[in-house]
Amino acid sequence: MMLFEGIAKNDFVVVGRAGMDLYPDPPGTKTQQATDFKAALGGSAANTAAGICKFGGKAALVTCVSDDSVGRFCLEQLDFYGVDRHHVRSVGGEFRNSLAVYESRVEDHQSVIYRNGAADFEMNEEDVKRVDFSAFGAMVTAGTVFASEPSRSAAFIAFERARAAGIPVIFDVDYRPYSWPSPEVASDVLSRAADQSDMVVGNDEEFGFMAGSVERGRAKAQSLSEERGALVIYKMGPDGSITFADGECIQTGIYAVDALKPTGAGDSFMAGLLSALAGGVGLRDAITRGSACAAITVTRPGCAPAMPTPDELEAFLRSHPGPSSPTSSNTSNQEVI
Repeated sequence: MMLFEGIAKNDFVVVGRAGMDLYPDPPGTKTQQATDFKAALGGSAANTAAGICKFGGKAALVTCVSDDSVGRFCLEQLDFYGVDRHHVRSVGGEFRNSLAVYESRVEDHQSVIYRNGAADFEMNEEDVKRVDFSAFGAMVTAGTVFASEPSRSAAFIAFERARAAGIPVIFDVDYRPYSWPSPEVASDVLSRAADQSDMVVGNDEEFGFMAGSVERGRAKAQSLSEERGALVIYKMGPDGSITFADGECIQTGIYAVDALKPTGAGDSFMAGLLSALAGGVGLRDAITRGSACAAITVTRPGCAPAMPTPDELEAFLRSHPGPSSPTSSNTSNQEVI
């Protein structure tokens, strides 16, 4: 199945983690001074799935959660957003759900991620083999799923089964150093995953990491498109993005906003982009709509709760005469934690 044909089905299998987010309330509060916290769904894969569902698409998550109250919180949050959790397995013992504690503030922003003994890394080959990939239009995953075993091997098997079922693979590089045993392992594994994907999304530092230096990041992104035939989106933060597709180079800007926090943009961008493409929007405009989703999300507390609905996105687009020209903005949009 071709990439755009698969996305048009608007029915995605998303492989990766679901976690709990905690953020001090009210916005602007430092963690060490907080007395009240808000809890929300977190984890890059779960956030993306929730964003797709907010836009009316279908998303099923494949992962593991801890068999405790925090894991059950994540399950109920998936239900709240309409994410299919039929392929989410609860694991006992000492495995725990990932936890992100981050602040709704840009200046001196602090984020603390707890990933020791992460339950989602317990996703295994059998979990993946129970999934009928042919029932979906496309598979979506992010780099954190490859950071440890048995999740890493299971994710590569998911790639194989997706290809065997004829559905495209969409890969967000999403490099988080704290999850990996070493930079060398991460570079090798993430590069292998990118080589097997039909669509690759990452920022300049992530492509540079895979290439060996940030100066070679753009060339790495372009080569994945030219040599592997992938659609590649090379994000440059405030300088917009460059998309390589079928020999074409598309440059797009971003929306300047007064950011409340630097978290949530990447997952919201992915959800908005895929939803726009599924709705028949052209590639350039779909990237722009993804950027608008990212801009909205960084102006609100939380990640999944901050992602826009269709009506909110349309209202934003009507009121913001953007996006900015590439390389001309100084907005605070950054990648999701």
